[in-house]
Amino acid sequence: MRRVKKCRDDFNQTVKEKLKTTEKQAEDLIKELEQETEDLTNRSLVVKQLSHTQDHLHFLQAFSSLKDPPHTRDWTTVEVRPPSHVGTLRRSLDQLEETLNMEMKKLHDAELKRVQQYEVDVTLDPDTAHPQLILSEDGKQVHDGGVGKKLQDNPKRFTECVYVITRQSFSSGRFYFEVQVKDKTGWCLGVARESINRNDEIIETRENGCWTLNYYNKYGLIVDDDPDVCRPLRAELQMVGVFVDYDEGLVSFYDVEARVHIYSATGCTFSEKVQTLPP
Repeated sequence: MRRVKKCRDDFNQTVKEKLKTTEKQAEDLIKELEQETEDLTNRSLVVKQLSHTQDHLHFLQAFSSLKDPPHTRDWTTVEVRPPSHVGTLRRSLDQLEETLNMEMKKLHDAELKRVQQYEVDVTLDPDTAHPQLILSEDGKQVHDGGVGKKLQDNPKRFTECVYVITRQSFSSGRFYFEVQVKDKTGWCLGVARESINRNDEIIETRENGCWTLNYYNKYGLIVDDDPDVCRPLRAELQMVGVFVDYDEGLVSFYDVEARVHIYSATGCTFSEKVQTLPP
């Protein structure tokens, strides 16, 4: 608000100065016109008096000084245009936008730092991984192998959707985690209810127990909310941060490298444990 007020005050001051300059210009022109009018009026009186004189010598002497017309301005070309404030306003708004962008960047940076203090260490649960997914030994990385492996039946495993969730679950408080998405051609990440259906195709919605951010090449970023929300994708997006406030019903997504808030789903109802859903 202070930035906006300063921008407004600076703009008003500039307008006042321009108006003052224009008024001075108009006043000078009025004085010049009044002086010309006075000179012409006096000259007209002299000519009128001279036209009635009977002294021919005096007439000839006076006429020689009056025969040349006085110098006057061509007033048909004179105009005093009111000052245009379009350029000034545009510059003021550009400066305000730049300032607000800087302030927003500071706010986003402070917000991200605040939520990062709730960072948790999570590992992927191989018992939940779809047969196409290949997990690293430490449970920190996953990629799609493209071909389903033959695995032992496990009620925890996703059999239709190519998903994997973490070993850790949360039923209160706040937590934050980061997922590297650099060079991936498609991904879905966020949080899911522990009881999410694992044996059928899942549509990622709140009702189905998913709060996710998705990327599918040409479609850009899509947040599964009610309704779905599209967000522009930065080409440099490398790391996504996910913050959950279980008690407040909040799920927020961040572009970690750019330190920019992507989207927040509010009013989420978590009636049971939730687990993180990395890509």
